[in-house]
Amino acid sequence: MSAGSRRWRDRCQVAIYLGALAVGALVGWLAPAAGPGLEPAINPVLAALLYVTFLQVPAAELGRSLRDGRFLGAALAVNFVVVPLVVAAMSVFFPAGQALRLGMLLVLLAPCVDYVLVFNGLAGGSSRRLLAATPVLLLAQMLLLPGFLFLFLGADLARVARAGPFLEAFLTLIVLPLALAWLTQAWAARSPAGRRFADAAGTAMVPLMAATLATVAASQTPKLHGELGPVASVVPFYVVFLAVMAFAGLGVARVSRLDVPAGRAIVFTGATRNSLVVLPLALALPDEFAVAPVVVVTQTLVEVLGMVCYVRLVPRLLP
Repeated sequence: MSAGSRRWRDRCQVAIYLGALAVGALVGWLAPAAGPGLEPAINPVLAALLYVTFLQVPAAELGRSLRDGRFLGAALAVNFVVVPLVVAAMSVFFPAGQALRLGMLLVLLAPCVDYVLVFNGLAGGSSRRLLAATPVLLLAQMLLLPGFLFLFLGADLARVARAGPFLEAFLTLIVLPLALAWLTQAWAARSPAGRRFADAAGTAMVPLMAATLATVAASQTPKLHGELGPVASVVPFYVVFLAVMAFAGLGVARVSRLDVPAGRAIVFTGATRNSLVVLPLALALPDEFAVAPVVVVTQTLVEVLGMVCYVRLVPRLLP
């Protein structure tokens, strides 16, 4: 496939994802009773999405990403050093309300591992290196996120968050999809049937992403009724985060002396957040924190629109 064809395909993906969010939000607004019934579908469809994402990362590529110390070090630094510092500075001005703050912290402290690849590719970033680093970023955020939340929330965290949902998310959304993906790769290497299955599974990535976004939007939009004011108050912070991280990521890329495609990938991984994977954690919070999942989903809506701007901005920052 030519570079032009790939860019056209990726632009179609962006339109599909925006359409899926719009359709899901419309369904959730017009048929709010459907929301609770759709929530149990989030984890299975998300696990399937991550399975086909990991399927694109050969085990050898993961080993290569671990040896690509400069890029991996920059990706870890921008996500787990720079981002927490930016969030700490912003958190002084976060809206009042523990549920709002917890939802914002959950989503802002976790780097994205799925649709970031599409937007990064559209901007000429190194999708191969970013894709190879995906399992490392997922593992790191699941290990570090509880500690970050404790630093920001202190003893209050123990009263509202339990270790069970974190462990369940780690096993079902990371360990299981990654293990199944590597087993599928081993099957594909030894069998024509396995290769055909792996190829067919790879084509399901776009429909699964669209299904995930639509399901999330439809299940969470009904919770906006009566909460529009508090939820709207978090939007400016998500916009500021995107603006700050564009230049913070650029700084990390330059300090790390990366080439242009790798530098663009660092900007994108620092700016995009993992709302889909942390959403199950927000959904597991007590009832009085029901607004936290909506705060997480709101970040997705802001970010997808922001990524459309990033696709034009980042090539100008790193020409």
